[in-house]
Amino acid sequence: MRMFLLGASLAALISLAGPAAAETESYVVIANGERVGHLTAEVEGSQVEIDYAVSNNGRGPKAQERITLGPDGVPVEWSIKGSSLFGNAVDERYAWKDGEAAWKSAPDEGEVEAAAPIFYVPADASPWIEGQFARVLLKAPGQTLPVLPSGSLKLEKVRDVTLGEGSRAKALTIYEMSGIDLEPGYVVLEADGDLFALPGAGVVREGYEAELQALRDMNRDLAMDRAKAARDKLAHSFDGPVRIADVRVFDPLTMKLGAPSDVLIEGDRIVSVTAHGAARPAAGETVIDGQGGALLPGLHDMHHHTSLSSALFNLAAGVTAVRDQGNENEALLEWTKLLEAGEIAGPRIVRNGFLEGRSPYSARHGFIADSLEEALKDVEWYHEHGYWQIKIYNSFNPDWVAPVIEKAHALGMGVTGHVPAFSSPDRVIFEGYDDIAHVNQLMLGWILEAGEDTRTPLRLTGMARGANLDLSSPRVRETVEAMKTHDVALDTTAVILERLMLSRSGEVNPGDAPYLSHVPIGYQRYRKRGFVSLYGPDDDRAYRQGFQKVLDTLKLLDDEGVLLLPGTDDGTGFTLLRELELYVKAGIPAGKTLRLATYDMEAYFGREAELGSIEAGKLADLILVAGDPTADISDIRKTRMTMVGGVAYFPAEIYEHFSIEPFAPPPPVRPAQAD
Repeated sequence: MRMFLLGASLAALISLAGPAAAETESYVVIANGERVGHLTAEVEGSQVEIDYAVSNNGRGPKAQERITLGPDGVPVEWSIKGSSLFGNAVDERYAWKDGEAAWKSAPDEGEVEAAAPIFYVPADASPWIEGQFARVLLKAPGQTLPVLPSGSLKLEKVRDVTLGEGSRAKALTIYEMSGIDLEPGYVVLEADGDLFALPGAGVVREGYEAELQALRDMNRDLAMDRAKAARDKLAHSFDGPVRIADVRVFDPLTMKLGAPSDVLIEGDRIVSVTAHGAARPAAGETVIDGQGGALLPGLHDMHHHTSLSSALFNLAAGVTAVRDQGNENEALLEWTKLLEAGEIAGPRIVRNGFLEGRSPYSARHGFIADSLEEALKDVEWYHEHGYWQIKIYNSFNPDWVAPVIEKAHALGMGVTGHVPAFSSPDRVIFEGYDDIAHVNQLMLGWILEAGEDTRTPLRLTGMARGANLDLSSPRVRETVEAMKTHDVALDTTAVILERLMLSRSGEVNPGDAPYLSHVPIGYQRYRKRGFVSLYGPDDDRAYRQGFQKVLDTLKLLDDEGVLLLPGTDDGTGFTLLRELELYVKAGIPAGKTLRLATYDMEAYFGREAELGSIEAGKLADLILVAGDPTADISDIRKTRMTMVGGVAYFPAEIYEHFSIEPFAPPPPVRPAQAD
């Protein structure tokens, strides 16, 4: 492709002085207090060589970069070789020469005419470049500049801080950088402009690891301030009763929409559901005109990892409740408290306690146990802090699973999770799991051989073998019967398998196509990357057929009466909508899919007396949708209003807040007319 860019030329920028002599910039990558990677930049004049590697949760990106900086600090040559998060090969290049800029990356390639170098935003670079972005932006007019392939970056100073003591004290400045992704991030620079830390990514200058937590706390405070301001801006609370008029209410028991109705709400509860027009709105009521749309109980994401931004994205998608499957424990407790107090916006959160074992592949969430005794104490901590279930992960010792389940059940807690490496789905079912997390964790028990290590990316890439899986085989039937006998559910996250197994470099995944053109360019490019290595048409075919077997498994389990828990392992909200589409694609009727996403999940939580259906006396957690999602499940993407406890949010306003083009307009809202 060929593009012509207009606007500010970087040639007008004030030149930035490059490093005067050879210098080594060394950083470490920290996750949950533990070192998981490194970043080293060798800088000599205009030349930069970077070595970057992360290993966390059995995966992580790696990059070897060579950069030539122009006199204004903007790269004029750039090569990146290595591997992406799941090991897919990376070979990315960019160059500016003689008035033309050209690049080739996993998601795209192109060239533009440019009188001066234009900052290219790479798809697979190390975090070092964010510091260079910031240095150039500091000299740009308005601290804003255009970038390739499109869009612009903006830098805003947030605050000055000093960390460390005595001769090690560092004068630092925190900046917010925004413009190309779904949400802004924070960059911390030293007084001379060198990168010091990227708190959100866990990157900090080597030797200052002890200061990272203070920066992360500041980062969290800044994000919290932004979240509170967003709630003040986006939440609609009403004085007096609210009448949602002219809607067809979804009944999860019949799995159908009813006749046109009015739903009256006072405070946080539903007062009545009556035939539309049976009574005139009373003076003092606020009327929300549903214009014949569908009114459904709020949706559920049963596999979520909460963040402050994901809370808003979920509301925009109609999600009113999530099950958090692993997080920073203290942060999650704080978020839950603030949500319940109405200080920030988001779905209701059911907290699950993440419990991992120690290995080179450990994931850094929650607690990592080094012994069974320690694991049992962790279970007690989660119970004391109001967590609902324990979630067990890949590196957990299989021999500790049964005593942990016994402890959790004795405390009234459930147990979910991955199938630990070198265990099996059948074993954890018989030991007492209440549900298994991820359809691939279930299917790998039918696909892999004993001794294969699921702590590695094999737990994803091995799914290509599913193309040859016989779902009527004894191995499969034994597991399905065990799930039925022991009443074990499946937390599906099929959408993540689609994203991985059907990802192809430069192509838009079918699940992302409905919304991708609405979002910033950086996220568009991220979603056009390939995550699996393909060495020929046989690999492509195996992954496609393997994913079809995932859908066949969902249908089999639903037919057999195994409860499916719709979940995403993602925080954009868009993926929950795709998860529901995949249920229907698998052959589960749309009405049944909506019941699973609403009432059945509240029944699973034991809260169906309060939530999960639109009935008098229940809490007002509901969504207004244009169209009829019982006839076309994709109509669920046209949510016009989400209400949690009687507080309304309009997705169009949330998306505009994130510079995303809305998908459906808000409903008309007016005060009732007095007689």
